[in-house]
Amino acid sequence: MARPDAEFVTHCLELLSALGQARARRMFGGHGIYVDDLFLALIVADTLYLKTDDSTRDQFIAAGCQPFDYATRDGQRVVMAYWAAPQEAMESPALMLPWGRLALASALRAAASKRPAAARKTAAAKRQPAAAAPVSRRKAGR
Repeated sequence: MARPDAEFVTHCLELLSALGQARARRMFGGHGIYVDDLFLALIVADTLYLKTDDSTRDQFIAAGCQPFDYATRDGQRVVMAYWAAPQEAMESPALMLPWGRLALASALRAAASKRPAAARKTAAAKRQPAAAAPVSRRKAGR
């Protein structure tokens, strides 16, 4: 998989900058795009893929966009929840804004559905029965 061109990464960051502080991080032969610390896009082989979910996917399908997918070692195809941005949206931040908002909304819903690790541990501890007090094996009077 070819690493995206640095100019293309910069262009994508500019396109998404209307949503907030956009930054890229190298990962998996491409880049992950974060806006205000929410992961909402991938750049792979000079294609920008935006995060989708059940609420937004149909709009990407209607625009003729394609999902990001990859082959596993055993040859199976895995389709991710990221869809290519419409070609016309790649022209300007104004044209990207509605698509970026869809990705941002998907990322916010995904983040809200994940509880922090501390909350999971607390909830798990509440489900565990209380431990019985240890029984003393010493004889009375010692």
